[in-house]
Amino acid sequence: MASNRHFARILVMQSLYEWQQRENLALSDIIARHLEKHEFEENNLTFIHKLIAGVEKNLEEIDQVITVSAPEWPIPQIAQVDLSILRLAIFELLFDDEVPPKAVINEAVELAKAFGGENSSKFINGVLGTVFRNSAKYDPADDKNKPTHK
Repeated sequence: MASNRHFARILVMQSLYEWQQRENLALSDIIARHLEKHEFEENNLTFIHKLIAGVEKNLEEIDQVITVSAPEWPIPQIAQVDLSILRLAIFELLFDDEVPPKAVINEAVELAKAFGGENSSKFINGVLGTVFRNSAKYDPADDKNKPTHK
């Protein structure tokens, strides 16, 4: 039985990708069809439905965040797989507090490595890093990569 969140995110990402390709289908119908093929524990079903509903509800704002965070890449020019991953991760980063930001970014990078193009993981990491650093959740004191000034 599939029960982990990584697989749940894969199904959500694939559903978002399909939704982008087939705008005449409802996102809820797409995810329902995907879920018919798999068994999930109730907590992961709840997680999947929260992600789908959250991305759909906040899509306009999520796309605006992408536009601001990757100005050299207009939405229509972003690879569709990368766009699906970004939309999912930005929802989790900015609109949901269940998963720690660094875990969200790591999961998105792993999805990009598995499903995206050659440079997808770097692109996803860069955009999400910018989104996170510009968010209220970011605390520079927690950033171990920055040198401390004495």
